Amino acid sequence: MLKLDCRHLKNFIASHEYSTIKSQIERAHKFLHSEESFCDNIGWVELPRNYDVLEFNKIIEVAKKIQKDSDILVVVGIGGSYIGARAAIEFLKSDLYNNLPKNTPDIYFVGNSASASSLSDVLELCKDKRISLNVISKSGTTTEPAIAFSVFKEFMEKRYGKKDACSRIYCTTDIEDGDLKSIANENGYETFAIPRNVGGRFSVLTAVGLLPIAVSGANISELMRGASIAHDNLLDEDLEKNHCYKYAAIRNILYRKSKQIEVMAFFEPRFSFLGKWIEQLFGESEGKDHKGIFPTSMIFSTDLHSMGQFIQDGSKNIFETMLFIDHVGKDITVNDNDQIKSLDFLKGKTMSWINKKVFESTAIAHSDGFVPTLILHAKDAFETTLGYIFYFLEKACAISSLVMGVNPFDQPGVESYKKNMFALLGKAGYESRKEILIKKLNKC
Repeated sequence: MLKLDCRHLKNFIASHEYSTIKSQIERAHKFLHSEESFCDNIGWVELPRNYDVLEFNKIIEVAKKIQKDSDILVVVGIGGSYIGARAAIEFLKSDLYNNLPKNTPDIYFVGNSASASSLSDVLELCKDKRISLNVISKSGTTTEPAIAFSVFKEFMEKRYGKKDACSRIYCTTDIEDGDLKSIANENGYETFAIPRNVGGRFSVLTAVGLLPIAVSGANISELMRGASIAHDNLLDEDLEKNHCYKYAAIRNILYRKSKQIEVMAFFEPRFSFLGKWIEQLFGESEGKDHKGIFPTSMIFSTDLHSMGQFIQDGSKNIFETMLFIDHVGKDITVNDNDQIKSLDFLKGKTMSWINKKVFESTAIAHSDGFVPTLILHAKDAFETTLGYIFYFLEKACAISSLVMGVNPFDQPGVESYKKNMFALLGKAGYESRKEILIKKLNKC
């Protein structure tokens, strides 16, 4: 379902380099699939085969309820609590999902910034609309979503009254503990569990991602089937048979050659948030201990007219991974245009054909410009394919991180800004840190 094409790497990686890294990939595989692994963080590895069927069916039923009684679903979450769901909805439907006519609710994501303006705009959109709220947080104490939840909880209780508001609020949180779980129990909110052994950036195939995705009308059973197929296909340690492991190996080989930036390139605007999901997945997993490949994403041909020059002729610390999908479901044929004779050569051509030529020409140009270029190729953009892509990239990320020598499942650097923010906001227990920070700010 997702194939790795290495034809443009011949001038950058010699065959013996795969042999050299092979043993490291094998060790990473054995560790990831052993009891010695990070057992508290690898629930996603077997998730496509071992997910809670009762909870999964409940997600489907609640999604149907929200579709019937709501014009808007507001999803509260930050990081892994929203990026995967938004990526899936835009990938499967459209980046203009909320603007298009449909028989499913609009879906807005809030709590992913500290912007009052952004939150106010969504509140304005919710006026005179039937609203449901899905708040996603393991603890319920993350600042940005906690603020958004408080604001929307008050908004909904004023609109519906406390009792009726409770029937429209859904909490995806820890199965037993945490502030959000306590609030849900006190108010009788419907709850869904975030598995304790699945970290946020690996959680798209849990209730974290599945409920909003299902509300959009996407088939989450097919999404999970695609992930299950990937699970079974990606168990072989042979690099020639396992394209996921070969991709992880290539990333590390290039990293050791000072290729420190990976550009993930897509050829459909609706795939742009999949790029954001990939940026978090790899950035938060690999970026520690002063190591890691910096992940960024672009949409071609759009960004070829702004960043193409740099990729082609700029610093040579970049490699590129292009995700190209043959059939995305819609097409337009270019008709005769009497006004622009210079475009006669496009007459009768479809835009999907033109887009493919953009892809092919760019891959050749960038490779000729000494940018190692990998291609991940799929045939369609349906749910089964996306489930496969999600699992493929999660596993590639874990294997790549282990080969790099970092723990893929923690994020100690994120805690630094949080501690500083708590101190400057005046949270109890951070008084001494606040004094230090104020002195630093005064020196700036």
